[in-house]
Amino acid sequence: MNPNIKVMIVDDHDMVRVGLRTYISLEPGLEVVGEASNGQAAFDQLNEVHDALLPDVVLMDLTMPVLDGIGATKLICEKFPQMKVIMLTSFLEEAKVLEAVESGAISYMLKTVSSDQLIHAIQSAYRGMPIMNAEVSQALTRGIRQRNELPEQEGLTAREREVLLLIAEGKSNKDISEELFISIKTVKTHVSNLLMKCELEDRTQLAIFAHRKGWV
Repeated sequence: MNPNIKVMIVDDHDMVRVGLRTYISLEPGLEVVGEASNGQAAFDQLNEVHDALLPDVVLMDLTMPVLDGIGATKLICEKFPQMKVIMLTSFLEEAKVLEAVESGAISYMLKTVSSDQLIHAIQSAYRGMPIMNAEVSQALTRGIRQRNELPEQEGLTAREREVLLLIAEGKSNKDISEELFISIKTVKTHVSNLLMKCELEDRTQLAIFAHRKGWV
């Protein structure tokens, strides 16, 4: 008889954890062996668990307090390389998909997936097979392309390039702050640095600059 696939759920919303636990518990061959409300709590919990009780697959939310999903995934994959992490989130930003994959996540899924799709992803992750739908795969491809197309000779940091792309999309400082999880003051600093480095006078010129370069 094959052992159950052991699953850990990491999400800062109680109702999300309850829903996921319900779906998983109804599926023969799967069992929930742990839950945590943020990435740091998950990592700490894993360090205290006996090897035989460690999860095979971790369902990881992307945005959480204390330690987000990307940071937690890096720690988990380094300490427990046999464990598979599925990023389960509501966000589809190209940079986030790319960061998640680079941090070690085997799959990246949106919370809009059906319970059957999620179960299939867990079973596939257990076998070492990544699962990403077309929408996520396209976002990953765009993220890789955007990174490769932004030349280093412009002298921009990775964060400045992210801010520039969002400016080009018409995002306000508040929008950028919320999307990148940084303060509005930090956004303003990045915008000032971009204006100086690109030798431009305002954010409209920055947006035009990015479009002329073919970066968006």
